[in-house]
Amino acid sequence: MSDLANHLADLTRFRDRDLLDIPLVGAIRDLLRPDRVAIYRRVGEAKDLGEERWLMRAQLTSDSVVATADPAWAEISTLPRVGEIPYRLQAMEAQTVIEVGGVPHITVFPVLAEYGFGGVMEIQTPKPLEVADKLLVSSILRIYCNFVSLLDYSERDTLTGLLNRKTFDVAFLKVSAQQTLMPRDIDHDRRSASEGLGNCWLGVIDIDHFKRVNDRYGHLIGDEVLLLLSRLMRVTFRSYDRLYRFGGEEFVVLLSCHKPIDAAGAFERFRCNIEKYVFPQVGHITVSIGFTCLRPTDTPSNAFERADKAVYYVKEHGRNRVCSYADLIEQGELIEDMKQSGDFEMF
Repeated sequence: MSDLANHLADLTRFRDRDLLDIPLVGAIRDLLRPDRVAIYRRVGEAKDLGEERWLMRAQLTSDSVVATADPAWAEISTLPRVGEIPYRLQAMEAQTVIEVGGVPHITVFPVLAEYGFGGVMEIQTPKPLEVADKLLVSSILRIYCNFVSLLDYSERDTLTGLLNRKTFDVAFLKVSAQQTLMPRDIDHDRRSASEGLGNCWLGVIDIDHFKRVNDRYGHLIGDEVLLLLSRLMRVTFRSYDRLYRFGGEEFVVLLSCHKPIDAAGAFERFRCNIEKYVFPQVGHITVSIGFTCLRPTDTPSNAFERADKAVYYVKEHGRNRVCSYADLIEQGELIEDMKQSGDFEMF
């Protein structure tokens, strides 16, 4: 029991959701000594599009020294489709333990869904797990899910379920650091210094004329618009893109991709999805979006200010558009503030 208590203590000392799966698979590996244990999450587009995939969040084998995982920036088309591994899908959707006989024997446990993205724990053993072992795994997963719920309560907006503003700074610095590890392509290497490292992007999204919605239909309908918009954000952007509600009608996205055209395409796709969607009672609404690339010396306030200037430009020039801060500078529509520094924080 002392080993179990130690593992639970290790699990609950983490406050970073991205790291929680590592001590979880470590606990199961050390307690049961399986051939392999791994956590998979369902990521990608909505199920009716058939584009959902399995992303491996953490894996340990019997002789592993450290956990491995699919990289956060993995091209989603390279991951296995959800339907190609039906026993994982069955365990997740039925919320029940599924066993697949053979050598190795596979036991699949459902893991808490994260705002629409479910997951499973897959354990490979030479023979079927004992009943007591399955009960142990289920108990550890319940503790894990309860702890995740506590983190969600403190880190997420209560209305939309998106990440809240107070979590932004830490995530920004982490994403900014990750870009130095991401693969680069020829076009990226040729990009000008003014475009920064070009792998991480920050977008600010503002609902056009949202005050009119509240004034005409009331705040309950306004809240419904915010909730539905947040759901469209989750469907449009990738599972590992970080989605925030900063308050009111303002939202922020941190995403990773190789080229400016890819970032522009992601934001434009979201703008189009909003424009086409029919919101109950309200009908159609639009959004204005500005985005910028992260630079090596950026602070959260620096990057946010650039994207916000692009949004303000959109608001002043017709709304319902996506504008890149770098493009606006190049076109002479905005002037770069050379005095901008990272000596202070807005958040």
